[in-house]
Amino acid sequence: MTASHTEFLAAARAEAETGFAEGGIPIGSVIVHDGRIIGRGHNRRVQRGSVILHGEMDALENAGRLSAAVYRECTLYTTLSPCPMCSGAIALYGIPRVVVGENRSFMGEEGWLRSRGVLIEVVDDPACAALMERFMRERPGLWNEDIGR
Repeated sequence: MTASHTEFLAAARAEAETGFAEGGIPIGSVIVHDGRIIGRGHNRRVQRGSVILHGEMDALENAGRLSAAVYRECTLYTTLSPCPMCSGAIALYGIPRVVVGENRSFMGEEGWLRSRGVLIEVVDDPACAALMERFMRERPGLWNEDIGR
């Protein structure tokens, strides 16, 4: 992992830790354009009573209304493999690259994204995996609610 990869994944992980501390689901994301974070977010389904505020969606929302040309030059960092909804947003805005902290806890739509030309890099970060393992152990009902079981 390059230094910038490390920095940006750490920022996504900090978002996930904030979400966990708030009583929510510990998944965080940042969107990077030209070497700087333009959007950051964490899963706020619990905190906001939302059905759509996953970490990636929150980061997109916080990046705001930008031209498609900007999103087509971004990298999205996320602590967990993106679900179908978040993958759809990645495809919709043409984000060409996604760096995934870990996909052992949940395998999202990586294959679908790849089939649409998105470069997926799975880092298999031990800290991301440990946070999800702790969450699933301590709050299994909430985890099952979020992934639809």
